[in-house]
Amino acid sequence: MKTAINFCGVTLRNPIVAASGTAGFGREIEDLIGLPSLGGISLKALTPKMRAGNPPPRVAETPSGMLNAVGLQNPGINAFERAEWPWVREQDTAKIMNIAGSAEEDYIQMAQRAAALGPDIIEMNISCPNVREGGVAFGVKPESVRAITAAVKPHCGNVPLMVKLTPNTASIAECAIAAQEGGADALSLINTLTGLAIDIHARKPILANVTGGLSGPAVRPVALRMVWEAAKAVTIPIMGMGGIMTGEDIVAFLLAGATAVQVGTALLVDPTSPLRMLEELQQYGQRHGIEDINTIIGGLQC
Repeated sequence: MKTAINFCGVTLRNPIVAASGTAGFGREIEDLIGLPSLGGISLKALTPKMRAGNPPPRVAETPSGMLNAVGLQNPGINAFERAEWPWVREQDTAKIMNIAGSAEEDYIQMAQRAAALGPDIIEMNISCPNVREGGVAFGVKPESVRAITAAVKPHCGNVPLMVKLTPNTASIAECAIAAQEGGADALSLINTLTGLAIDIHARKPILANVTGGLSGPAVRPVALRMVWEAAKAVTIPIMGMGGIMTGEDIVAFLLAGATAVQVGTALLVDPTSPLRMLEELQQYGQRHGIEDINTIIGGLQC
């Protein structure tokens, strides 16, 4: 089965992309899996300045998933450009730069810096709190999704802009439409759901940040529903994510309307899991006589 896809003008050799934050800048998994085996890698989120992240503990295991409150720890764009990008740009896989910020000017600056480096795609994480709007995340309301996308898109140059949507919103379809109207070339969803874990003996939250982002198989049904709703609402391609652990899970996301997927928690459980998923994907294609993976995208029959 042919697995190459065209994602907003970028050719991916297969639909599997390492999700932002789960494989660092790629060095962490290169010796284990080989980046060319992936369709792409979404690099760890970057901000204008270095961020130390939240205090520990900031990861907690939950039933069928995990909570994390890492807090966008990263070295900042200057350190990344100097120490990481020379190695990253030579890797034979699609490079997606994930950018974040706390104000509109942060995103604009990061888009300009990212575009100058020339990644294949810029992924804009709008789950971040907007300090100018009382800390409400940019991605919660369609109006703010449209506004931040429209403000950032002109600064991306020739690099496609993919907007990463939060599931913590009233309507994922409306936010997807707003991103498209703002000029987004693609969408990625879903980011983590907000959750809480409690140590009942200490009567305290397990995470120092109190709440964290829930990922893993527990969120997959929600992610599939949201990808399906977003895909029906927009014409731009979608990179789906949320609890993907097997090749069959990838098929489900493609049927729901995703063109590609990101794998996150599975990489933390087993960094070589994408190799197994690719094999399972091929086995599915053989069983069903599928010659080209593109033919199943959006094929859910309701």
